[in-house]
Amino acid sequence: MGARPRTTKRISRISTIVCLLLTIFLATVSDAQQAMKVHQIGYLSAIDKATESPRIEAIRLALREIGYVEGQNIATIYRYADGNFPQIAKLAQELVRLKVNVIVATGGDPVIRAAKEATQTIPIVMVGGGSEPVRAGFVESIARPGGNITGLTNLSTELTGKRLEILKGAVPKTARVALLYEPTIPGNVVQVKEAQATAPSLSLTIQAVEVGEANGFERVFAALKKDLPDGLYVPGGPIMNTYRKQIAGFALKNRLPSIYSRREFVDAGGLIAYGTDLVHSYRRVAYYIDRILKGAKPADLPVEQPTKFELVINLKTAKQIGVTIPPSVLARADRVIK
Repeated sequence: MGARPRTTKRISRISTIVCLLLTIFLATVSDAQQAMKVHQIGYLSAIDKATESPRIEAIRLALREIGYVEGQNIATIYRYADGNFPQIAKLAQELVRLKVNVIVATGGDPVIRAAKEATQTIPIVMVGGGSEPVRAGFVESIARPGGNITGLTNLSTELTGKRLEILKGAVPKTARVALLYEPTIPGNVVQVKEAQATAPSLSLTIQAVEVGEANGFERVFAALKKDLPDGLYVPGGPIMNTYRKQIAGFALKNRLPSIYSRREFVDAGGLIAYGTDLVHSYRRVAYYIDRILKGAKPADLPVEQPTKFELVINLKTAKQIGVTIPPSVLARADRVIK
């Protein structure tokens, strides 16, 4: 009879130990499952994979630095429109149907707008947009975006006057500048107005030239050749970015000093580019992705404005078109192509 209480106590202790071990096991399994959760990132671009590659790599490396490894706890789904505007909305809708956790909308207003129209619930991180995001209607304010969109703006439109100043400083004899722009891009339209407002103070006149579709370049180039300007200003946009080699080639062939918003144009043979350091900006995308995946709402994450800009000059092109860049301008360059 005396052994029975001891047996009961022993069974009770064993049960307690078993319950404790089971609790530890279940907690470990739960932690492991949480650690193995793969978040899906949608990457939406208006241009092509080759152009986006350096910026994609910047995001990938920045994510890895904070613990996100492709194929382990994140998986990126890429969608490129390759300059085909009608495709952008369709690609955005595809990412929504795939139920990605975050959409990274890159390359300008049409992409951000397509993502915005495709979903009001999936968080969207914008980057590389040309328009001021409040004026474009993407966010309520820089400090409090208020919806499902946040991210970075590259202040492209606000740099218009600076670019014209750089072009005039590099080639002082410049008097008439042709500005190629996409009329469907609000940021481009703003840049035309800002260029026209700034031009008189620099003794410049602006010839605004619309490029409405990808196959419109032959018409535009033919018209420009009839009455060549002294310089060329290309503010960017999906069509411009896609056809940058043709634009830079036209400027080179016709010995036109040219300035652009993106360094890829200079890599393609353009003379000068001045704008946001996009690789630096794209690294910041990782910060937004991390915050959102950890539960932050885009509405509460302030939009960041650029803090780092770059001036790129192609001296090889300068030589080919017969231009000598003054030392004072060269000294300001962050990168010189020789």
